[in-house]
Amino acid sequence: MNILQRLDASLSLSGEESMLLDSVRALCDEQIAPAAAEHDRSGAFPWKNVEAINMLGLNAMFIPEEYGGAPLSYTCYLACVREIAKACASTGIIWATNFHAIKPLIEYGSEAQKQQFLPRIAEGALGSLAITEPSAGSDALGMRTTFTEDGDAIVINGSKTFITNGDVADQYLLFGKWAGIDDPRKSISVLVLEKGTPGLSVLGTEHKMGTRASSTASLAFENCRVPRSNLIGAPGDGLRILFGSLNRSRPSVAAHALGIARAAFEDAVAYVNERRQGGRRIVEFQGVQFMLADLASELALCESWMWRIAAMVDAGEKDFGIEASALKLRATDAAMRITTDAVQLLGGYGYCNDYRVERLMRDAKITQIWEGTNQVHRQLIGKSFLIK
Repeated sequence: MNILQRLDASLSLSGEESMLLDSVRALCDEQIAPAAAEHDRSGAFPWKNVEAINMLGLNAMFIPEEYGGAPLSYTCYLACVREIAKACASTGIIWATNFHAIKPLIEYGSEAQKQQFLPRIAEGALGSLAITEPSAGSDALGMRTTFTEDGDAIVINGSKTFITNGDVADQYLLFGKWAGIDDPRKSISVLVLEKGTPGLSVLGTEHKMGTRASSTASLAFENCRVPRSNLIGAPGDGLRILFGSLNRSRPSVAAHALGIARAAFEDAVAYVNERRQGGRRIVEFQGVQFMLADLASELALCESWMWRIAAMVDAGEKDFGIEASALKLRATDAAMRITTDAVQLLGGYGYCNDYRVERLMRDAKITQIWEGTNQVHRQLIGKSFLIK
C-alpha cells in the first residue's frame, strides 16, 4: 500500500461504521461518480443521488436515537463526506449541509424543538443553513435580516444569498438580528423556518464555476411569521450558537476538499503511470516524481490532522476552534493546489472536460471561500498567539 492507502487502513472505525463506509463507497462507485459529469454539465439537482443516500439512511448518523436516528462517530461522518465528495463534489455539499444545518439544533435546541424537527431530517428531509447576506459574508455582524417579536410569533424580514440547498430545503436554520437590541453582537439570534412558510420566496439560483449541481439560492423574507417556539435559545444567543456550529462544520468542509483532492491525485497517478513520452512512462521522470511527492505529502499531513480533530470531537472536547481553522485553511489550499497540478500532469487532456480533473479544479475553488475565507482563518490563527 502507498502512504495514503495505509492512512485509510489505520482509520479507527467500529465494525458497523466500516460496513456503512463500504456501502457508501459502493454507492459512489456504482451511481454517484458515473453521473457526476452530467450533473456538472446540466447543473440539474441530483435528486436520484439524494434518494440513494436516504436509502442508506445516512442522515440518521448524526441524529440521536430518541429522535429516529442511529448516531455514529464524527470520524465516520467525515469519512463519508470525503467519499461522497470524491465521487461528486455537488452531492457531497448537499448531504454535508444537512449536518451543518441540524447540528446547532441538536446541541442548543429545546426538547420540544428536537422532537418536532429532528425526525424529519433522520427520515431524509433536506436542511439549509442561512447566514450569508449581500452585505454580510465573513462579517456576520453586518447581517440585516430582522426578527421582530409579535405576541406568540416572530416576524421575519430581510434576505439571504449564497444559501446551499436554499431552493430545495425542507427546513432552514435561519440567523438574523432581534429587533430592539442595538448591540449587533447581542442581537444575533437563530430560529427554524419551514418550507412553505408564507412570505418566504426563492429569488433565484447562482450559475457557478464549480459544484454546479449543488443549488445555491438567494432568499427573501417578507413578513414571514413563525411560532415564538421556533427560536433556538434566547434572543441574542445566535452568535454563540453560530461560532459553536462553525467549529464542527469547518472540518466537514475540509473533508469535502480532501475528497476532491484525493480524486484528482488518484487520477493524476493513474495517468502518469500509463502515459509515455520518449519511450518512458511519465512517472519515471524525476520532475514528475517530485510533484507527486509534494502532493502526496500534503494530502497525508492534512488527512492526518483531520483524523486528529475528529478524534478530539469524538472524545467530547469543546475547544478546538483554532485546530479546525488550521485544518480548513490547509486542506482547502491543498485541494486547489493538488487539482491544479493534476491538470498540469495531464497536460492538454487535463484542460478538457473529457477528464474529470478539469471539473475537480473548478469544484475545489469554493472550498477556499466558504465557511470563512482562508484569509479570515489566517487572522484567527494568527490572533491566537497574541499575548494578553
